[in-house]
Amino acid sequence: MDAESRGYKLNPDASFLNDLLEGLKTNEERYGYPSCPCRYATGIFDLDKDIICPCDYRDIDVEEFGSCYCGLFVSKEVYEGKKKLQPVPERRPSKLIERALSGHITPETTQEVKKEKRILEVVGAMKFWYCKQCGYVAFREEPPYICPICKAKRDVFAEIYLSVSARG
Repeated sequence: MDAESRGYKLNPDASFLNDLLEGLKTNEERYGYPSCPCRYATGIFDLDKDIICPCDYRDIDVEEFGSCYCGLFVSKEVYEGKKKLQPVPERRPSKLIERALSGHITPETTQEVKKEKRILEVVGAMKFWYCKQCGYVAFREEPPYICPICKAKRDVFAEIYLSVSARG
């Protein structure tokens, strides 16, 4: 339903599609959320939320290359065979990839996340991104590439800060 609501299709290669769906199912059982089967996940929701399927990079990848990074979602042209699948470059920031690779589900990574959360509370500020076009708000290091609500581009997002005391 999500794919069709955006004008996308699921990959027409049944075997490939089943492998991807199995990977999503495995990751959901493993981590508690369906992280992209083609990317390294830490098992820590706060570090992986950008790669929970459909990932933050899907829309811009399908728009530019005809499919998402893993090939689960494809454009109508690819689905109908009018356009061939092509390699999609990784858009995930290297900082997030490095954290996933270096701290892959270790007690140290879990401690690091807890420490970061405590630092945020002590400093008293949290980073939010606000879509100036529709009002969508995301809490993360960087704004989404495309607003999941109104499809505005990344540059429409503004960074805002809320103090801990303002959150009530």
